[in-house]
Amino acid sequence: MKEKLAINGGPMAVPEGTIKPWPPIDESDRRMVLDSIDGGSHAFGPNCKAFQEEFAAWNGNRFAITTNSGTAALHMAVAACGCGVGDEVIVPAYSWSSSATCVLHHNVVPVFVDIDWDTMNIDVTKIEAAVTERTKAIIVVHLHGLAVDMDAVNAIATKHGLKVIEDACQAHGATFRGKKTGTLGDCAAFSFNQNKCLCAGEGGMFVTDDEALFENAKQLWSFGETRTPLEDRDYHAYALGWMYRNSDLPAAFGRAQLRKLDGYVARQRENAERLTERLADVPHLILPTEPEGHGHNWYNYTVRFDMKALGHADDDAGFRDRIVAALKAEGIPTALWQKYPLPAMTVFQAKNGYGHGCPWDCPHSGPVDYSPEQFATARKHADRHACLVVPLRAPNGPEVAELVADGFDKVMANVEALNPDE
Repeated sequence: MKEKLAINGGPMAVPEGTIKPWPPIDESDRRMVLDSIDGGSHAFGPNCKAFQEEFAAWNGNRFAITTNSGTAALHMAVAACGCGVGDEVIVPAYSWSSSATCVLHHNVVPVFVDIDWDTMNIDVTKIEAAVTERTKAIIVVHLHGLAVDMDAVNAIATKHGLKVIEDACQAHGATFRGKKTGTLGDCAAFSFNQNKCLCAGEGGMFVTDDEALFENAKQLWSFGETRTPLEDRDYHAYALGWMYRNSDLPAAFGRAQLRKLDGYVARQRENAERLTERLADVPHLILPTEPEGHGHNWYNYTVRFDMKALGHADDDAGFRDRIVAALKAEGIPTALWQKYPLPAMTVFQAKNGYGHGCPWDCPHSGPVDYSPEQFATARKHADRHACLVVPLRAPNGPEVAELVADGFDKVMANVEALNPDE
């Protein structure tokens, strides 16, 4: 159907004010936060301790440590697994930067593996070829809320004696073969940033079932001390440490939101199913998948555009940007989640994290190749994707998914109006 696109002066498919913001705030959130303010313990306080216990119980972990960010929790995981100077950690070539910079934080070298086009996760068939005598761990990123094939990853890890770190920062409540992310490797990191399925404003959680890893992570978390603020501290640093602790106020907010998390994830799944049904026949869209045995949490609903069919294979990123601008004009808050494969970023191309080429030129490190052509799928994905977050989140329901689908249908049916020469 030929319609005038909103970007060209036509009516919006999704009227302003239709899509409600994330996260929903109710009296339970206000009460928890105000009680924290009135409680007088504003550093690592009682809500932090309770948040750790409640999150561990919700996710099914023995141990949990609440942190000031998901990035901090990832760094703690690298340290907990004994990774150090001269070691290598395998990382997917497409993720958020902290999935790889957390490795640099401990003077360890990341080794990138390209992603699988269908799942957007690390290509598990290419991991073993990246293992060297220096490899110490594998970081798997459950990207956009879809779990990695952990049977394949754990088999490789067992064969080569490697640790498995789950970057579950986007994967709250996602499952693989009925088990929650964060329980599938040796340890894991979650994020509670504004955009995450569990929002505390900021913050994170390190989780594990291994007591030794728990103790190692705890030491990095609190100045290198072996005793935490919950214990009788001696204020002595036994090893290199950071200050990654959370504080009481975001922990209180996180506790209130945790009580609603199952409902949030259920709503995201319902909305994603409705959107997928509606978009199935829209031309030139490549929709996200949910392989058998996986339970997606739909943190991010990521579509790709068939640029070959659209006649824009040679200018895919540029034409993708035109489509995204048209979708935004229709009232659909479409975003580009990550424009660059990680190995294409300057810090990795320059191989100069701390100056003087470290950690790559440190005496115990080996040669690593970050040539961009090795990561062709990550590049293709980065140039052809677009994401939806808030429209699928509570309190928005299937009726919003319907309107979003109408907007996609409208833009893709009139996509020739976005050609610069027409």
